[in-house]
Amino acid sequence: MTNATMTIPRQADYSVTAAASELASPPESRDQTGALKSWKLSMSSRLALMAFVVLSASGALAGDMKMPMNGKDIKWGPAPPFFPKGAEFTVLSGDPSKDGLYVVRLKMPAGYKIPAHNHPTTENVTVVSGNFHIGMGDYLDEKKGIELTSGGYGEAPAKMNHYAWVTSTTIVQVHGQGPFAITYVNPADDPSTKK
Repeated sequence: MTNATMTIPRQADYSVTAAASELASPPESRDQTGALKSWKLSMSSRLALMAFVVLSASGALAGDMKMPMNGKDIKWGPAPPFFPKGAEFTVLSGDPSKDGLYVVRLKMPAGYKIPAHNHPTTENVTVVSGNFHIGMGDYLDEKKGIELTSGGYGEAPAKMNHYAWVTSTTIVQVHGQGPFAITYVNPADDPSTKK
């Protein structure tokens, strides 16, 4: 974090020489000089106020920031019930169930599959590790799609049907605009409705 130092301008103290010089000038010139000084003082005060507001806001944002962490420090839990069983899940930032930006990770075992589905908002996926396959369409077809490996990125626009599967233990990071929701193309594929 960078520390910023700010000097707030204050009304200048006029020296005797400056005051005498001002009095010696013609009245029109004194009025213009006074107006100019008043304008400069007003602008200086406004700039100081803006700087104070910006610095205060950035301090408040820094106070809301979560502490950085390494992958080994992430706490995993079971994935929400709308994902097929067997995956683990963690929220890194935001709240995916609410309006606003979110960042989550999903850890899937080898052979894990997510049937064709879509989301109400664009889904952005970055592969952290493993082999993540993604395809577009109304049903999961392993002959189609593309394999993304560590560092790979995919985007599924809102309402676009897509599916995914993994061929090794895989971690993906998903981010987007909440609320996050899944609608399965075939309602029978929705694991949250199975008992």
